[in-house]
Amino acid sequence: MQLDALIAEDEDLLRQSLVAQLQRLWPELRLVAECEDGASALERLAELKPDLALLDIRMPGITGIEVARALPEISPRTQVVFVTAYDQYAIDAFEQGAIDYLLKPVSDERLLATRERILARMQLGRPDSGMLEQLLQRLGNQPAAASSAPPLAWITASNGRDTQLIMLEDVIYFRADSKYTTVVTEQGESLLRTSLRELLDALDPQRFRQIHRSTIVNMKAVAAVTRDDTGRGQLRLKHRTEVLNVSQPFMSLFRGM
Repeated sequence: MQLDALIAEDEDLLRQSLVAQLQRLWPELRLVAECEDGASALERLAELKPDLALLDIRMPGITGIEVARALPEISPRTQVVFVTAYDQYAIDAFEQGAIDYLLKPVSDERLLATRERILARMQLGRPDSGMLEQLLQRLGNQPAAASSAPPLAWITASNGRDTQLIMLEDVIYFRADSKYTTVVTEQGESLLRTSLRELLDALDPQRFRQIHRSTIVNMKAVAAVTRDDTGRGQLRLKHRTEVLNVSQPFMSLFRGM
């Protein structure tokens, strides 16, 4: 059985190693996309709708859990395999569900066993979305692992010849600008010499949410979220007049708002 698959893993060496293993042990599996973060995974899943998604759980910004939670809306037939270095509590959750996982570093034996289970389930038709949601709820309810560093409280950014200190609570949104990032506050715009992807590693994920490949917004600065007939969304801001576009795959992250 030939299947299409997407891989989302933010560590380059681990992603390359998993790709090589799959090509060696599952040559009939066609890798249609390799993603380095959850944002690109969301967009490619909505576009390609592959049979299988191998998702790293911990990625900067949008996590593998959030990507999986969006699947019923953007790609309902896609089966999930989580790639994880989680502790035993998460492994227990996987073992009790019908969702596969690969523990880093991935062994050939585990990958082969996962392949056989996926092929067997494919014969039965669509994946059990209810079982996936139960697993995601269990994982989401577990305490997060301690971070090696607290989220940023402030940043320094350039405005002409001046260097400004900007508190994160004053940031309305970040916008990708080539290799740099534009920081937007109520007072204006400044330039941060850090890429959007690097910034995601340091931001508080409870406050800052990625809404587009090129945009991260401070949720406390959002006044309203609307959706059009195509599934795309827009955010109206409390203290800025511009409207921010939300890519259709990212709208699934705003369910309940």
